[in-house]
Amino acid sequence: MTLIQITQPAPVATEQPGERQNGAGLVQISPLDSPRSNSEALAPKKLCSSSTAIAPKKLYIKTWGCQMNVYDSKRMADVLRPLGYSEVSEPDDADFVILNTCHIREKATEKVFSELGRLKKHKTRRETEGKSTITAVAGCVAQAEGDVITERVNHVDLVFGPQAYHTLPEMIAQLTGAYGANRIINTDMPTEAKFDLLPEEETAPSTPVAFVAVQEGCDKFCTFCVVPYTRGAEFSRPTKQILTEIRNLVAAGAREIQLLGQNVNGWHGIGLNGETSNLGRLIYQIAEIDGVERIRYTTSHPRDMHDELYAAHRDVPQLMPFLHLPVQSGSNAILKAMNRKHDRDEYFRIIDKLRDYRPDMALSSDFIIGFPGETDQDFADTMEMIERVKFTSAYSFKYSQRPGTPAAILTHQIHESIKDLRLQTLQNQVTTHQQEFNKSFEGKIVPVLFERSGNKPGQIMGRSPHMQSTYVLIPPHQIDRMIGKTMDVCITGGYQGSLAGDLVTT
Repeated sequence: MTLIQITQPAPVATEQPGERQNGAGLVQISPLDSPRSNSEALAPKKLCSSSTAIAPKKLYIKTWGCQMNVYDSKRMADVLRPLGYSEVSEPDDADFVILNTCHIREKATEKVFSELGRLKKHKTRRETEGKSTITAVAGCVAQAEGDVITERVNHVDLVFGPQAYHTLPEMIAQLTGAYGANRIINTDMPTEAKFDLLPEEETAPSTPVAFVAVQEGCDKFCTFCVVPYTRGAEFSRPTKQILTEIRNLVAAGAREIQLLGQNVNGWHGIGLNGETSNLGRLIYQIAEIDGVERIRYTTSHPRDMHDELYAAHRDVPQLMPFLHLPVQSGSNAILKAMNRKHDRDEYFRIIDKLRDYRPDMALSSDFIIGFPGETDQDFADTMEMIERVKFTSAYSFKYSQRPGTPAAILTHQIHESIKDLRLQTLQNQVTTHQQEFNKSFEGKIVPVLFERSGNKPGQIMGRSPHMQSTYVLIPPHQIDRMIGKTMDVCITGGYQGSLAGDLVTT
């Protein structure tokens, strides 16, 4: 069976001691390497004439991981739509199945193989019915372990990394067209190319909240993290391109814009006048777009906070008073071992400054528990930080070894039983703070942007400025016309993970 490998050197990034770059020295041997413009690479019109109707085909995408992966999945659907693909919610009768994967969590690769085993039954059944199914693995697992996937699973047709989805039409042509390839692996990493091919007009978002990737990749090289090896070096989209996409999203019904990036506050794209800009300045410009009611950004790195961003939190009413700012540990020794490039005192100074500019600022964070060498005192330092900051939510995980990362070969690995106990202790404390924070809203009037129906009849769900899920009961026939509106809600109940309330009527 033919395997075409499409791999180029990764973008150059500054290496830290003991770290490695990904994919260097591999040669591209596909017909795709002929010089072409980005628009020619997509070229759906070359696959069929404009006068020929495209037979409808079903597309199923399963997405794991971060919001950036969710964004990428949407863009895959956008790229494939001109080829006649429409999304379906189940894989059973799909003509094209894409698993968009994440490599951050433990056993991520095995989860992909498990899903591929289930999908093989669908593919085999459809073959007996005379139907073909393209099966693809995309995302960070594909980027990191593409060769392993093709070696272990013979019914996967495409394997491509997070920077290659814009070439999907051409890869499909290779599978089914004149090139006649049987299987393709594409781990090319030109980040800017995939953003050059966004649709001119946006389809209506499924909720009033729209996600816009402004930055991708990472140059930080934390010792526990695979992102620099799977997403490549940091890349920032230009201001003009971002503002155009947001205007199109607002015209299609978006009311809240969430800016995405691996280090989103490190965004440094080209400004409207050709200068290097920053995220704070970009937020001021987004706020000038008519129809943008709310702005959020995630995920940030403490080292990339800057003065104009602090000022935006003070000056821009559309910028919500909630920030996810991962710290990972409250111990200076562990932060140094993680190569985080900040210490606990610097993190406290950031929090204090944010709250000076915006006193009602709520914070969430990420914590890795049981990093190699973590002592009882290191964990106590983390708990002291949690008590001081009082995070309203947190993502917390036990450390797990990621192949290829410097931390994976460190000695003094922590026993699982100790990790379990520490993780439970931390999560209990965060939960207590979350409950106290939500309880404090009882009796207050809060503006809520309604996003969707709730799980109960007559229930509608939206979010407060502080990112709290808020539930309201209204007559069922009113739900559709309420979605997308921001309404005042009197909070009657504050719970661990949500608020409940009644609409304020005048």
